[in-house]
Amino acid sequence: MTVSLKKGERISLEKAGAPGLSRVALGLSWGMREKLGFFRTKKIEVDLDASCILFHDQEPVDVVWFRQLDSNCGAIHHSGDDRSGGGAGNIDNEVIQVDLGRLPPEVNTLIFTVNSFTSDTFTGIPNASCRLLDLQNNRALARFDLSLDGGSHTGMVMAKLYRDRGAWHMQAIGEKGFGRTFQDMMPLISPHL
Repeated sequence: MTVSLKKGERISLEKAGAPGLSRVALGLSWGMREKLGFFRTKKIEVDLDASCILFHDQEPVDVVWFRQLDSNCGAIHHSGDDRSGGGAGNIDNEVIQVDLGRLPPEVNTLIFTVNSFTSDTFTGIPNASCRLLDLQNNRALARFDLSLDGGSHTGMVMAKLYRDRGAWHMQAIGEKGFGRTFQDMMPLISPHL
């Protein structure tokens, strides 16, 4: 059963997933905007970007995003940059895969962000959502619907995966902000570390 997350909610990945949960993925999907023309509706490309910042305590130690598709430790992989959108249903435009067992022990927090690289606002982006998947059985553990809020922001701090007493947990953050990349979102990320 998929948990629909709302801002601030937390789930334990050990309880929500299958025993021995070790590999998860964050899938980001969104559709193209529609613009009315004189004779027909036109599809407008949207460039959203998913990023994952790795932290040791409160210090960033690595990042996975469209300019660096793999973490230095090899535990996290980004599927690549989708510059147009148009995903439908359970088809993700961008995916960040995480092998929790391969993360160095000093990495205790992962922060996931979504940004509009072309500075388009989230208003009017159809079917935008993030979901956390158990990669062992490709089952959705949690879902965060971005389209429900819409808004004039261009970025969002989505979620935090954190290690507590050896178990991994997820907290939905849903903090709205402005910026084309994760670097622009760092002032919003800091309070959640």
